[in-house]
Amino acid sequence: MFTKPKLIAAIASATIAAGTAFAGGHNASPEQQAAKARQAQMNLYGYNLGVLGAMAKGEAEFNADIAKGSAANLVALASMNQATYWPAGSDNASIEGTRALPAIWEKSDEVFGYANALIEAATALEAASGDLDGVRAALGGVGKACGDCHKAFRAPR
Repeated sequence: MFTKPKLIAAIASATIAAGTAFAGGHNASPEQQAAKARQAQMNLYGYNLGVLGAMAKGEAEFNADIAKGSAANLVALASMNQATYWPAGSDNASIEGTRALPAIWEKSDEVFGYANALIEAATALEAASGDLDGVRAALGGVGKACGDCHKAFRAPR
């Protein structure tokens, strides 16, 4: 049981810890913040692809509503304006915590081509997401679009 002084000390400690964590995130450079934003977007891609992949592999029961929602999320993510996510100096040679290769900024036309391929593949997946066979047939196109870009522009772990 907390006594009043211990409770006040615990609240103060938690407040200081939370404030320090909050301030630490705000001390990140614009390049680090951009890298975190694009990593968050990549995590959302991965989550939605995981939902669809589990259904396609039979690891999760197929649910057309969930499949359609996950596919729509992929289209929305791929269609987002990412201009501020990719400032110069946010590559793995310039900052820590990213696997983005400097070549991204040297070959922007190629990057845009991969981005457009992802939008097209995600749109096709969304159109096919009403049944399991459609998801299975269209999921590979999204994986290819992601994989092609990652092979060219993402450093290995």
